[in-house]
Amino acid sequence: MKRIIALVVLLCACVGVRAQRVEIYPVPKGIYYAQHNDDYTVRVRCADGDWIDLYEYKVRVDMDAVTESSMVQFDAEGEVEIEIKKNNGTFRDVVVRPDERGIVPKIGKDGLVRFKVNGPQKLSVEFDGDHIRNLQIFVNPIQNEIPKADTPNVIYFGEGMHSPEGAVKGKEHEAEWLIPSNTTVYLAQGAVLRGKLVCRNVENVRIIGRGIMFQPQRGVEIAFSKNVTVDGITFINPAHYTIFGGQSQNITIRNIKSFSCRGWSDGIDLMSCSDVLIEDVYMRNSDDCIAIYGHRWDYYGDVRNIEVRNSILWADIAHPINIGIHGYTKEGDAGGNVIENLRFRNIDILEHDEDDLACQGCMCICVGDCNLVRGVLFEDIRIARIEEGQLFRFEVAYSAKYNSSAGRGIEKVTVRNVTATAHGIRRPLIKGHDATHAVKDIRFENFVLNGKKIRRIEDLNIEFGDHVSGVVLVK
Repeated sequence: MKRIIALVVLLCACVGVRAQRVEIYPVPKGIYYAQHNDDYTVRVRCADGDWIDLYEYKVRVDMDAVTESSMVQFDAEGEVEIEIKKNNGTFRDVVVRPDERGIVPKIGKDGLVRFKVNGPQKLSVEFDGDHIRNLQIFVNPIQNEIPKADTPNVIYFGEGMHSPEGAVKGKEHEAEWLIPSNTTVYLAQGAVLRGKLVCRNVENVRIIGRGIMFQPQRGVEIAFSKNVTVDGITFINPAHYTIFGGQSQNITIRNIKSFSCRGWSDGIDLMSCSDVLIEDVYMRNSDDCIAIYGHRWDYYGDVRNIEVRNSILWADIAHPINIGIHGYTKEGDAGGNVIENLRFRNIDILEHDEDDLACQGCMCICVGDCNLVRGVLFEDIRIARIEEGQLFRFEVAYSAKYNSSAGRGIEKVTVRNVTATAHGIRRPLIKGHDATHAVKDIRFENFVLNGKKIRRIEDLNIEFGDHVSGVVLVK
């Protein structure tokens, strides 16, 4: 077992070369032994500097066959080198994904794997195609803001284990911290929280830092609130959602990392929320990675202006992106929500695996409860692997399990600059419900499937249902 890692700051500077810097996080004694994964030994250094050991966290993935994967992270500035030793068994090949990063690891005669990175990265290192017991590496930017514990309007969690006051032993994950308005919540390097951070009927809240939310019931809950930011936090195996938003506005979610392995352990779920930015996130979840809905439970209202960009999504089951199934149904079509102006840009989908046809689709717009979804853009999407599933599913649907009525319709969807490697998948689907609950105006531009640019709509092998019009491929 590796020694407990204290905070290490390594600075390297060479004449004429940009300064390099690495910061390693401390690991609390209360989590150290139980959560270490010995599959890999990982070290990092500045160019030609001394190697520093990292702590390899155990993170559980894939609800279908829950498995212990590995995760390391650190802060860095400038170019750094990473070294990996695989501790269990031999290997022939190793890849670093997303492929878009262009990282080609070198295997030394000593069997060690090394490669360099420059700037923030979120990577999956996979030996001999093993994407389950893989190694996730998160290179975070150096923090520019580190408040002190006695800073006014700051709730400060320092290094160590934390549970909400009054939490019942053994049920700490069910307890919660209620965050007041005009507050910064700071999770320092080495801070590990058991419990949920709750923003309810508040405004102007920031949850920032490099700490870990460890096996909470939910990670962060944002309800009836506005101007809330979550930035830099890592979420290890929440039982339910990583971040939940209900009837809230002006939410920013940035540079979070999430792992889950249970039923209903979605990543980011937003109910009746508007004006949301999600960027630079790594979501590996055993349910939808990102889900955008109208009404559900106590939350009401339309949905507008949501952008997801520069992110990595990995759905061990269900959808990487899911839109529209829940809404507000009154009698007839008088109810429902409008869900509009959604943008998904520069997204790497590393995995989609779902055996239930009704829950498939890397890009899924499945509209129920009289919802109308319109004005959706999928742009610069790279789909690396589908074990079982569909490239996309655009359907006006009715599910007896989830809905009280069919959706109202889907209008004006653009799918642009998509690259997919997807052999042996089910056909994508576009389907309306009836003449007044239809799919209209779906536009495909520059779609590359298995290395071949699609030049006819027929080559996408789409299964068309009834009540669909205006599907075009722009060459």
